[in-house]
Amino acid sequence: MTRLKGGSGKDLIVYGGASFVSSLISNRLIDELNLFVHPIAIGEGLRIFESPQPLKLASSTAYASGVVVNRYELR
Repeated sequence: MTRLKGGSGKDLIVYGGASFVSSLISNRLIDELNLFVHPIAIGEGLRIFESPQPLKLASSTAYASGVVVNRYELR
């Protein structure tokens, strides 16, 4: 991933589970997160951050389905 990120070309989009995304965040390989918030309360979830991470909200889009997509930049 480090080699891909450092190369020339277009942006990379990565989809993955919590442990995969967490490893990318902890290795500072992610510049931007798009978090999809679904209007369902499940009570628990998996953490993607090992420790507090300052984020900057870049945009937020609400859809008719109730899903909200928040785009954050990692500082």
